[in-house]
Amino acid sequence: MIVTLIVLCEIAFWVLLAVGLALRYVARKPRLGGAVLLCEPLLEVILLVVTAVDLKNGAAPDWKHGLAAVYIGFTVGLGHSTIRWVDARVAHRFAGGPPPVKPPKYGMARAVHEWRVAGRWTLAAVTALALLQGAVWYVGGDGDVASLQSWQRTMLFVIGINLVIAASYTVFPKRDPGRDAKRGREKVPGPPG
Repeated sequence: MIVTLIVLCEIAFWVLLAVGLALRYVARKPRLGGAVLLCEPLLEVILLVVTAVDLKNGAAPDWKHGLAAVYIGFTVGLGHSTIRWVDARVAHRFAGGPPPVKPPKYGMARAVHEWRVAGRWTLAAVTALALLQGAVWYVGGDGDVASLQSWQRTMLFVIGINLVIAASYTVFPKRDPGRDAKRGREKVPGPPG
């Protein structure tokens, strides 16, 4: 039942997003569209309540309960940026909005971008870690919480990977090949005159 609910929540996320953006840009009802988009967090509340009730009713904690916590965490950490990303593209495509801003490709600007991305993924993973720990405490010492703890290790891995990626862009910033070529032309002396 939990896996089915997670799938339904994911489908509902995209349906609410499509309806909210359609109301905002096609029907020209931005407030109503915004109200529909604000319903997105209710999906996570429903999933959290159903998962807690399932555990309370004696279900053995397994990978499905951990997946529910991870799904909620990732929606908390990445849901808003996903909505903003889609909104910018829909506004540009269907409402004459400005072209979406592309992330920087080079230098410290790219490093800052990667730290922001790592921050969102870290927020997602930390939220999932907190929910998983809450489930471990909720189940108590009598239940087998190995699957929940396995998800916790996975979330720590997600945090580590994102921090390594962001740090690599800071320590080894990607250079702009066009700018380097321009500097090379400036250094080459002209022909003797």
